Amino acid sequence: MSLIEREQPLLDGLRPDERAALLALGVPRSYASGDVLLPERAPTSYVVAILRGWTVVSVATERGHRLILALRGAGELVGELAAVDRRPRSATVTALGAVDTVVIPGDRFRGFLGASPAVSALVLRQLSSRLRSSDGERRSLASENVLQRLAVRLLELAQRTGRRHPDGSVTIDLPLPQHDLAASVGSTREAVAKALRLLRGQGIVRTATRRLVVVDTEPLRLLAGDGTEVV
Repeated sequence: MSLIEREQPLLDGLRPDERAALLALGVPRSYASGDVLLPERAPTSYVVAILRGWTVVSVATERGHRLILALRGAGELVGELAAVDRRPRSATVTALGAVDTVVIPGDRFRGFLGASPAVSALVLRQLSSRLRSSDGERRSLASENVLQRLAVRLLELAQRTGRRHPDGSVTIDLPLPQHDLAASVGSTREAVAKALRLLRGQGIVRTATRRLVVVDTEPLRLLAGDGTEVV
């Protein structure tokens, strides 16, 4: 399972002239932490190109809980599915800290894709990759316990967003609060807090407010089992 795209961000895969032409279709907009960029089920079709910062993609479950599906960062697009199929939003996208973007109207985005087959192919590949990742998340929820899913998540965050130190530890500076960490593994805050206490007690992690240090990755890899393929 993976929260963060493993492939090159779409904007980074465009030629400089393609990237400039796409961004010229929209208007710059900045968001503060907690602001909603895209609300689930909304009938809007604009696309958001992320230039700086991180966002959280989440859905509401039937039990009223929140499940985090992905983290999207600089160079990525969000909202392109609704722009293409013109159906309501499938998820909510929320700013995780300060985020700078360009907001592109859906009709302009569709016109750009129609005139740019190569870009259309990249967008299709991105949508396919995200669908496969979503399938992996569902398998993980059905077959792994909370500690296993948390181990996979911490390994992924350490590799993709971590700051490494000479002693081998890794600081995860992403401002992901504990309730969001729980939502990212499909569990409750209480269950994740219990798992983190166990990992702290074994000297595997250290925690502070919105800050987590992975002291030793090897025990996490052992806990993750087959999930280590994502890191």
